[in-house]
Amino acid sequence: MSREEEDHRFEREIDNWRIRRKDTNDRKSYDEVFDRQNLMRIYKLFTDGVIDRLDFPISTGKEGNIFRASTPKDELVAVKIYRTSTSTFGDMAKYVVGDPRFRGLTGRKRKLIYAWANKEFMNLKLFQNAGVRVPRPIMHVANIVIMEYVGDAVAPAKEMRNVRLDEPEAVARKILGYVKLAYRKVELVHSDLSEFNVLMLGDDPVIIDVGQAVVLGHPQAEEWLERDVKNMVRFFRKYDVKLDAAEELKEIRKK
Repeated sequence: MSREEEDHRFEREIDNWRIRRKDTNDRKSYDEVFDRQNLMRIYKLFTDGVIDRLDFPISTGKEGNIFRASTPKDELVAVKIYRTSTSTFGDMAKYVVGDPRFRGLTGRKRKLIYAWANKEFMNLKLFQNAGVRVPRPIMHVANIVIMEYVGDAVAPAKEMRNVRLDEPEAVARKILGYVKLAYRKVELVHSDLSEFNVLMLGDDPVIIDVGQAVVLGHPQAEEWLERDVKNMVRFFRKYDVKLDAAEELKEIRKK
């Protein structure tokens, strides 16, 4: 395929995404995601052979959109694109500015969003190095993070809140084990762990949305660790799994 044909294919694909969005809010969201700068970055991913097509949206959030994409080798990946124009990052600043890895970062919104995407990519690698099951990080460019797609050929994996767990105690123990691995091996706290940020791939939990994860040098790391553990205790209570937050925290922090 010639370069000109590639250009036309890319333009048609993006236009089709816009046309398919019938709902006004959806159209607005996709127009924001596919702004000029993002289109240039996505186009480079196409021309560099990183991705071959965008298959379908996985989720639309306040800060950005996630798409399933296919590579030229027909491998599936997830492409997370943070919006740089209308993202609601006011509350997110505290997770970046207080992180020693980003000391000196100014409060400019665009720089903050780029730092957030970089932080998510770095955190994915750290969690993976600790043995925590997260989407495998693949690539990071400005406000775009490419990672492993968690799901099958038909649909993405569901959030834990939307799945009926067959062995809830085993899942709870695995998640809390991941919290301990991250804390002890790479000194990282997820900081927003809940049933919304765990996907179930069969019987295995996969931790997602790690952009807000902070190192223990963050002044609120211990406070957020406690919140993470309490969220898990609360969620698994509906399955009559008896967990004690204080005991779990003691075990996580044990030297």
